[in-house]
Amino acid sequence: MLEALLVLHYCLRRPLTRPCGGDSINGEIWWLIGRHKMKTYRSVLRTMRLIILVCHLGLILRTEAQIPTPCITSVTNRAPENDDITVVCGTEYMNLSIFLCPVYQALYNESLMVLNNEFNKPNCFGTADWNVDPPVLKFRFPIDENSISSCNNMFKIINQVGSGEFSDFSNVQFVNISGSITSVDPSAGMITYRPQILYKFSCLYPMQYLLNNTRLDVSGVSLAINDNNGSFISTLSMQLYKDEGYQEMLVMPQTGLNLKTKIYVAVKATNLTERFNVLLDRCYATTSPHPMMNTYYDLFVGCNRDAQTKVELNGESQKAHFSFEAFRFVQHKNQTISTFYLHCVTRLCEVSSCSGLLPDCEAPQGRRKRAADGVSANATVTSTAIYVGKQTSGMASESNYSSPVVAVIVCIVVLAILLVAMAIYFALYIRRRKPVIQ
Repeated sequence: MLEALLVLHYCLRRPLTRPCGGDSINGEIWWLIGRHKMKTYRSVLRTMRLIILVCHLGLILRTEAQIPTPCITSVTNRAPENDDITVVCGTEYMNLSIFLCPVYQALYNESLMVLNNEFNKPNCFGTADWNVDPPVLKFRFPIDENSISSCNNMFKIINQVGSGEFSDFSNVQFVNISGSITSVDPSAGMITYRPQILYKFSCLYPMQYLLNNTRLDVSGVSLAINDNNGSFISTLSMQLYKDEGYQEMLVMPQTGLNLKTKIYVAVKATNLTERFNVLLDRCYATTSPHPMMNTYYDLFVGCNRDAQTKVELNGESQKAHFSFEAFRFVQHKNQTISTFYLHCVTRLCEVSSCSGLLPDCEAPQGRRKRAADGVSANATVTSTAIYVGKQTSGMASESNYSSPVVAVIVCIVVLAILLVAMAIYFALYIRRRKPVIQ
């Protein structure tokens, strides 16, 4: 059809004196066909180039300027700010979360945010969570030395002087874990129009606590943690045992323990890096579950110990052991059962420095204590009661007499028996002497 039209077009353009036909006509027709095809090919090529250019522009807009759908209506759809990061200092993990929409506003995404510039380590990148509002980028790593050092976080132990409840102790330690989350600029040229994003974080963990715990099934209480303050208190627990091997748990009878019953106490740390040991500074008893009372009895504090208290293991591992004998408070003399609560001032010490934190009992007494200000408040775990009855350990009877009264009665009975025996002896002796005299 195209060829017929070209022939007609060619014949109409020729003069009437020249016939329309022959080999010349065929040559010109094929020349016209080739020229038409070339124009068509060039037109298609221009169209394809335009389409490719539009696709490239779309990809650029999508990767660098397009805002994800959840961010369009989010209140965080703005430029990055310093308070876009939230830090939760847990006892086993540190959790970081960053608003994602400001990251996209700055022409970055979750794959371009990394801990401490460690972009060659996959475990140092975060995970985007688009199911929450606003969307966040989450980082989570365990509090152990290997995990902390793998992403180049800083792990530092700070020493401060004790104050307040810890004024008897000259050295209280804190652990500071810190680092930063930075953006990785993908620009290949010498300049960039992307702003640098930098979020710094830190967690400060005190390592000295006030444990008040005699309950058998208590393993510690986790504290509410905000921003950059944390606590290892939930890793600590106190348990009571009835045997020196610390195998059989001590069950508290409702009638109370016998006086002088041996009580074995273990304070343990669990789920904690092996870099720390448990060190007991002081253990004491009060008649109230509240540790801050004017009336208390020290089982031991530093080098000063009750005569019946024995510290068996302290500052050498992630557990501490001591024992004492059950006693009664004098103010409970008119009560059948004396109730009191056990409290221990406990700290976590770095293994290499624990020996230096133990009290020097050979030093002059005036140099064993030192008070100062500037240490943060402590954490407290509530205890249940220890009940002690009136009976002495090993006596099964429910006697109402105390040991001194019983001793006096025994002495009187023995003395009476001796007097009666002497009277009988003298009576018999006199009877035998009478016939001899007569």
